[in-house]
Amino acid sequence: MNTKLNFLNVRSYWRQSIIALACITIVSCANKEDKTEKVNTADIEVSQVMQAELTAPPHVPTPVGRRQAKKLIVDMEILEEEGEMLNGVSYVYWTFGGSVPGSFIRTRVGDEVEFHLKNHPDNKLPHNIDLHAVNGPGGGAESSFVAPGHEKVFSFKVLNPGLYVYHCATAPVGMHIANGMYGLILVEPEGGLPPVDKEYYIMQGDFYTKGAHGDRGLQSFDMQKAIDEKPDYVVFNGKVGALTGDNAITANVGETVRLFVGNGGPNLVSSFHVIGEIFDKVHVEGGDLVNDNVQTTLIPAGGASIVEFKVDVPGTFIMVDHSIFRAFNKGALGMLKVEGEEDKKIYSGELRDDIYLPEGGGIQAMPESDEVAAKDIPAQSLEEQLKFGKQAYQQTCFACHQAEGQGIPGAFPPLANSDYLNADVDRAIGVVLHGLTGEITVNGEKYNSVMTRQSLSPDEIANVLTYVYHSWGNSKKVITPEMVNKVRNQK
Repeated sequence: MNTKLNFLNVRSYWRQSIIALACITIVSCANKEDKTEKVNTADIEVSQVMQAELTAPPHVPTPVGRRQAKKLIVDMEILEEEGEMLNGVSYVYWTFGGSVPGSFIRTRVGDEVEFHLKNHPDNKLPHNIDLHAVNGPGGGAESSFVAPGHEKVFSFKVLNPGLYVYHCATAPVGMHIANGMYGLILVEPEGGLPPVDKEYYIMQGDFYTKGAHGDRGLQSFDMQKAIDEKPDYVVFNGKVGALTGDNAITANVGETVRLFVGNGGPNLVSSFHVIGEIFDKVHVEGGDLVNDNVQTTLIPAGGASIVEFKVDVPGTFIMVDHSIFRAFNKGALGMLKVEGEEDKKIYSGELRDDIYLPEGGGIQAMPESDEVAAKDIPAQSLEEQLKFGKQAYQQTCFACHQAEGQGIPGAFPPLANSDYLNADVDRAIGVVLHGLTGEITVNGEKYNSVMTRQSLSPDEIANVLTYVYHSWGNSKKVITPEMVNKVRNQK
């Protein structure tokens, strides 16, 4: 009896050992195959020559899908050209393809990329390109150093799927990057990325100017500020407002959105966030690791991320660097406008507006400051007032009163076609000068919120109010600094 039991135990032991050994062998082979597959991407054969589609932000080229690997010809021109950083503020950008960030490049694993880098003859400096997707010295920088009026050609095999930054690597490297020389190259896996409804290209960068934020005229690069990592502007897609108002990206309720988000730096890490949305999937640092249900994702300087989400309700969703003063004071702010039917189960909107007075009914005094914004250059014409006023509006008023002056229902009153605003100019000036708290009625609706005193000079107040009065169906009144000073002296 005992002998029989021992024999059965031994047989069971050997059977379990054989199964375990087989499992180990299978896993080992699978791991070996995975490694072999990754190494063998260099051996993927290309079928024919194809001209690469290049796009300026926020657009991206057509998805790769299931196409075969190609010999992909990339023609990219370097341009040094003056552009607008902010209304009234210009800057000489150094660009790949005439935009900041540079042209989006879309490839797939196994492509052989033949890269033609052309330096326009009107440019003043030599440049090159370092693509983080390249396996080779300098990411291509050593082979692509090109003087004005010349073209360099080099090639590379795309081995690793992911979303990668490219940038200029000519000395001083930080200066070339800080002037806008960066972009993204996407390497799709075999078979392509899963389809989505909308795809967009967004890239953050920090800029360093001789003048302070908002100082008008042509601004030059400030090396010391860059070394000290104290940017005057932190922006999406090269300028303040590049993704707001008419430039906002769009989607419809129920659609899936994929954002290819990069960070050119040269210095700051981005805390990328979409207010009112949750990222269903985040490809961490643009690679294979996928994180689900993410609120804010870190993107290092010289790094990238792919974020995907479904939009469930309509509205304007604000994209920011959640290092939040960068968004509302330095420009790192964009908009996703979603249209479609509301779904009250997901988001009800305001249900009630109750009174809450835990400290009694007295009006609370707001903190005051004598700080004044950067130096003023008085506007010389109505056209200049409107231009500079729009700039001040985007920096100071946009978040609460919105791009078209529509306000936020139940929270912040509209400035568009506002009976409150048009009825009394001095009162409007006083609100900007001194702030406002307590209940008011605007266009028949009651509002009981707080507007803090704004740290604006008389010129800036005159400009922004003139812009508001000349927008959205208002009375077209012209406000002067003298009118502002008169109201200020009445206090």
